[in-house]
Amino acid sequence: MNLPRLARPQMRFDVLTLFPEYFDVAHLGVSGRAFRELGHQLNTHNLRAFAGTPRGHVDDSPFGGGPGMVLRPDILKKAIENIPIAEPRKIIHFSPTAPPLTHGRVLELAALNQIVMVCTRYEGVDQRAIELLVDEELSVGEAVVSGGELPAMFAIDAVCRWLPHVLGNSESAKQDSFAGGLLDHPHYTRPEVFEGIAVPEVLKNGNHAAIALWRLRESMSRTKKLRPDLWDIFLSERLKELTRPEQWAAWQVEHPDDWGAEKPKGWRGFGSRK
Repeated sequence: MNLPRLARPQMRFDVLTLFPEYFDVAHLGVSGRAFRELGHQLNTHNLRAFAGTPRGHVDDSPFGGGPGMVLRPDILKKAIENIPIAEPRKIIHFSPTAPPLTHGRVLELAALNQIVMVCTRYEGVDQRAIELLVDEELSVGEAVVSGGELPAMFAIDAVCRWLPHVLGNSESAKQDSFAGGLLDHPHYTRPEVFEGIAVPEVLKNGNHAAIALWRLRESMSRTKKLRPDLWDIFLSERLKELTRPEQWAAWQVEHPDDWGAEKPKGWRGFGSRK
């Protein structure tokens, strides 16, 4: 079947699944705005429609024995061939054995015109289908869920945040965790004092430069504590891009004894204490 190649500026998500109703919630919230108001598309395709049998069986028992069922490769091939093509596109299968979805990969996916998501269950899909039909496999962490639908929803929401005009404030996504190589800083709102804990004074003084620097240092501190792997990468790859005050914040995170100290006059950067 020769299907048209669609030329369109909007993102097109095509999801192959046994449970299309999972994706009703994608039409809520931020991702819902992408589909309701901005012309992006979310199309679900029930794999049973390509079974060619009255009962819609799409899987079979694994060769060699063992528990569970495996999605047949011929069924997946028919389903993929039925989807119009909008280049550039990627066909992704979600599997707990695959590398995790990262912020960097989300940005790359958001630059595409189409993402086809293959959501399988039980024992997954025939390996030949992965080798011949799928461009990439992804996971959402070191955990096993019952099918690919929840990981696909996870990916759809993450990608939608980086499509133009989806977020009301274009700076919101840029300040998310991972966007600058760091985890997000803590956030506070009213009341000013809750259970004896007050909002940090710097956030109330109206000094935007001081607030920005405080938030950066808190992001650095949180990243070092919770994700030391990311912190090491940040120090090696991003440190040289920082201003002297920002480098001093990084120094304070690495040297807690200097946490409350002012940056010394003439301080030459992270590599020097003087």
